[in-house]
Amino acid sequence: MTYTDLNTPIRTIMTPGPVEVDPRVLRAMTTPIVGQFDPAFTHIMNEVMEMLRVLFKTENKWAFPVDGTSRSGIEAMLASVIRPGDRVLVPVYGRFGHLLMEICERYGAEVDAMYAEWGTVFDPAEVIQKITETKPDIVAMVHAETSTGCMQPLKEIGQACREMDVLFIVDAVASIGGTDVRVDEWCIDGLIAGTQKCLSVPSGMAPLTYNDRIERRIASRKKVERGIATEEELKQQNTTFIRSNYFDLGMLQDYWGPRRLNHHTEATSMLYALREGLRILLEEGLEERFARHVFHEKALMAGIEAMGLELFGRRDVKLPTVTCIKVPEGVEADSVRNMLLTEFGIEIASSFGPLHGKIWRIGTMGYSCRRENVLAVLGALEAALIRHGVQVHRGEAVQAALDCYMKPAVKDPVEA
Repeated sequence: MTYTDLNTPIRTIMTPGPVEVDPRVLRAMTTPIVGQFDPAFTHIMNEVMEMLRVLFKTENKWAFPVDGTSRSGIEAMLASVIRPGDRVLVPVYGRFGHLLMEICERYGAEVDAMYAEWGTVFDPAEVIQKITETKPDIVAMVHAETSTGCMQPLKEIGQACREMDVLFIVDAVASIGGTDVRVDEWCIDGLIAGTQKCLSVPSGMAPLTYNDRIERRIASRKKVERGIATEEELKQQNTTFIRSNYFDLGMLQDYWGPRRLNHHTEATSMLYALREGLRILLEEGLEERFARHVFHEKALMAGIEAMGLELFGRRDVKLPTVTCIKVPEGVEADSVRNMLLTEFGIEIASSFGPLHGKIWRIGTMGYSCRRENVLAVLGALEAALIRHGVQVHRGEAVQAALDCYMKPAVKDPVEA
């Protein structure tokens, strides 16, 4: 059998991830391979750590990627921090809160959960009250729920955790690079990001950062491996060695730190990609990048509402990089999505669990967050809905978006 050259179709990807990869990142991935301990490569590793600290707005010593998808970073953080029997509070307001619960349980934690209706978030005071009542060792929380398009305020929760000596771990996979995240100011002890969303890098790395509070816990669990204490002695201190090898942050510290001890073979081309993605982001400027995402979000929302469709979720806690739309009554949601893909080459997303088939999710993230993409998805969605018999305000969607884009005093932040 003969296999032909790859010939993937050209798509306009408007999902909450993965998104279109910046062409500069794709070019960087063709850079020749060097050995992982070559001084040229370790210099690149150091540059990536420096740029991640800027992105995360942190002075943390540790800021590096875990090789694997975003979930690998989440699992590495939780596997390295949770001691069997630890009490972990997980406030759940969408699908990925349930994921945090599952991973914590797999590593032996006693999980307490609290729930908010999908499409809403928690009042920080409510979470703080629950922390006071349950006295957890760790609070694990999602910053931006792509399943519902909502974003949880974190600052007050982080400050309360610090005051009560509770570790605060945050999944910021969907928000990093698209909206403001302040690790140090919000008292976040450990944070996990992703490459395939607002960084516009292929999926395959999970940048993370953590402070000395988490480093001390990791160090205490490494005593068994170093022969400093027996496992039985550490059990009496309510600690054990880390069960995972690949997801052991202590071992990854030795790899990313000055010792450069071999742990795994680094994903060389992916690190080139991450470096270029971070370089693009810092060239644009963090605040400018955040403003760009809000700018295109407003045009998209204006078009959706002008079409006669209804947005899903609370507007005051909306995630700027994901816009959720209620599926009109009587419409087969996946049929519309399929038509967008096959007839227009545009991909949008459905959702999960109780929202599957009830909302569409449009991502405006990173390189996908562009004027031509917003106008294209609005025009195509209108056409697909008309073909499905939905009464829309014909021609109004694109015009409303153009009104946002063509105001004399307003320029696209990227073009300005």
